[in-house]
Amino acid sequence: MEISVESLETPALTKAHLADLLFEQIGLNKRESKDMVDAFFDLIVDSLIQGTEVKISGFGNFQIRTKAARPGRNPRTGELIPIDARRVATFHASHKLKAMIQGETDDGESLAWVGR
Repeated sequence: MEISVESLETPALTKAHLADLLFEQIGLNKRESKDMVDAFFDLIVDSLIQGTEVKISGFGNFQIRTKAARPGRNPRTGELIPIDARRVATFHASHKLKAMIQGETDDGESLAWVGR
């Protein structure tokens, strides 16, 4: 089943839009749709907080990376300020997602001529 997002009114795909798509195209009720989207993202966040990498086949990987403390500079005053060590979330798109964005098939062929 292919889910169409062409009816989006804003350029961003939001959690509310995802819930609406589940309601419209899958047939879940609105409450179930919202709960499912929230549970999905809560699971990703909880996994990342625990330090577990999240891999979504054909989409990409979410990871937590620890950035070391480093010296920084206030661009306005030029004053040196320390930047504390911190953990950041990173996303790396899968090769399949990158190819789809570039309009290529799995074998490297361009999709420009393929009727989609």
